[in-house]
Amino acid sequence: QVHLVESGGGSVQAGGSLRLSCVASVTKYTFSRECIGWFRQQPGQEREGVAATWSGGSVVYYGDAVKGRATISRDDDKNTVYLEMNSLKSEDSAMYYCAADSWACGSWPNDYNYWGQGVQVTVSS
Repeated sequence: QVHLVESGGGSVQAGGSLRLSCVASVTKYTFSRECIGWFRQQPGQEREGVAATWSGGSVVYYGDAVKGRATISRDDDKNTVYLEMNSLKSEDSAMYYCAADSWACGSWPNDYNYWGQGVQVTVSS
């Protein structure tokens, strides 16, 4: 079982930056072997893949909507994955979720077994 908790959301002005954190309550060994993905969902929309990082910190992908504006990183000593985003736009406003899986590591939400509760990001213009 992997318990995930996101933090760092809030209200940001367009053009600004933020850093989201996802902390996993598992052993360091387990966490280091997990793929951690970030997703976002706007009301009435499908959940959209933002980025994912595999064991060792390799970046698997960035979603087209955030490519060039987002950086995903992980600190396995802290069981934490970060998502930094800059040049924020109003369309980045969404609930952001992190998810974990030990087998898959892509942009398809159904591939992930464990999910956090999400954190709201609101970008105002």
